Amino acid sequence: MIVLDACTVVEMVRQTSEGRALRALLLSNEKVISCDLVRAEVASVFRKLARAEGLTPEQAEQYLSASMFLIDEFYPLDDLQAEALRESVRLDHSTYDLFYFVLARRTGATLFTLDRKLMRLCQEHGVDCLSETAL
Repeated sequence: MIVLDACTVVEMVRQTSEGRALRALLLSNEKVISCDLVRAEVASVFRKLARAEGLTPEQAEQYLSASMFLIDEFYPLDDLQAEALRESVRLDHSTYDLFYFVLARRTGATLFTLDRKLMRLCQEHGVDCLSETAL
């Protein structure tokens, strides 16, 4: 099972070199999950890209729609929020990132992220995660 964070979803949908490499690592029958937070984070990124790169609203919406098709199941935030907050305080790391961290830990999934700080946190605390060398 794979957990996708927002940065990974965006890169995969935009088909950047890193996004293509991540997609290649997915197995055909592997379940892909994320938390509901990914919806808001990805929408925010595409709004920023619309401004910075001149995407039309329609193009941004198409990217957003394609993003959601990458994920087989979304986990509600309320099931994760207390643990994500507790861990973000304990580990002194962004609560946003800890939603993905906690979901991967709870489900025994591999977290796909391009965030190097989050990768290191996973490696230090026994959460399965891609390493930079895998890309």
